[in-house]
Amino acid sequence: MIKRELYMRRIRPFIDTDLIKVMTGIRRCGKSVMLELIKQELKESGINPQQFISINFEDLNFAHLQTAKALHDAITKKASEIGGKVYLFFDEIQEVRDWEKCVNSLRVSLDCDIYITGSNARLLSGELATYLGGRYVEFVIYPFSFAEFMELYRSVVPNESMQKCFQKYLLLGGMPYLSNIKYADEPSKQYLQDLFSSVQFKDVMKRNKIRDVDLLERIIAYVMANVGNTFSATSIARFLKSEQHTVAPETILNYIKYCCDAYLFYQVKREDLQGKQILSSNEKYYIADHGIREAVFGGNMKNINLILENMIYLEALRRGYHVTVGKAGDKEIDFVCDKRGEKLYIQVAYLLASDETISREFGAYDTIRDNFPKYVVSLDEFDMSRNGIKHCNIRDFLLMEEWN
Repeated sequence: MIKRELYMRRIRPFIDTDLIKVMTGIRRCGKSVMLELIKQELKESGINPQQFISINFEDLNFAHLQTAKALHDAITKKASEIGGKVYLFFDEIQEVRDWEKCVNSLRVSLDCDIYITGSNARLLSGELATYLGGRYVEFVIYPFSFAEFMELYRSVVPNESMQKCFQKYLLLGGMPYLSNIKYADEPSKQYLQDLFSSVQFKDVMKRNKIRDVDLLERIIAYVMANVGNTFSATSIARFLKSEQHTVAPETILNYIKYCCDAYLFYQVKREDLQGKQILSSNEKYYIADHGIREAVFGGNMKNINLILENMIYLEALRRGYHVTVGKAGDKEIDFVCDKRGEKLYIQVAYLLASDETISREFGAYDTIRDNFPKYVVSLDEFDMSRNGIKHCNIRDFLLMEEWN
């Protein structure tokens, strides 16, 4: 179990406070491990583990607690037996009907510290905002970064070079469980395919009562094929029509939104950097884990430029940036990253193999006049920085302690 310090740094200030700590993210991205790391910190601070009450709602042993009343009664009874302050850890809380009512009631009636995880972005919308508004903090957990992957991969293959680790990461992605199967190719592919099926069935189809499974699969395949490309619901509708499927763009948007709610895809808005406004059409989508794309759809090496973009986008999210795609006149900046008003611009390329490519990637910044850092990242080994624009090898960029 590696100590995911990037997240622990953010969570630590809220440990042992009365705010509810909510950890969300795609299924199997390591949310349960975060609960274990928090328990470890509490134990190290002198808290007796007998004060912990932990329930994983995917465990059938707790199926009888999947209503707000049943869970509330069981926790209240257990807390009275323990006496004093209790620490509640609820894993995959979305399986409990009306869970937010139960959690809010426990928060009010018990001396407790509450931690919950869930695999759906709508966990924190609707009624929950009513019950818990202002009383929770959310942390989105992502699959392993390249740095985390490399740390675990080297425990399986000691002294492996950074380049070899990166090649493996390109194909397998960052789902934590892969280390348990020693990153073996076929078992890893099987695991990622099964994980994808589970997300598609439990978190998208079942949760949203989707009946047209074939349509959902076609839309997901289209988005996977086009990660990092701008497209609209209308362009997907045209594509499906060419395959004899007539679908309204609104239906397509709903299906994609369900996938985003399940943290399978992330939508990135386009921003007009000159007009300072968010553009309403042709967003981009990236996938939560590029290893899932390789296992289900294939072609990561063929589409390496898009996969490198996907990696950089997820890394920016991990580091707490709000990310948009920048439009500056007729040019596009891959990523405009903003953290509390501090900006960073990133252009991603596979290789700067020709003068034309170099001119295009560095030239994207021609009309950007501010003094925020501007990067071009690629797999080239030589530093090609120029005109105040920094060039960096992607592997090194992903491993940098701070982007500045």
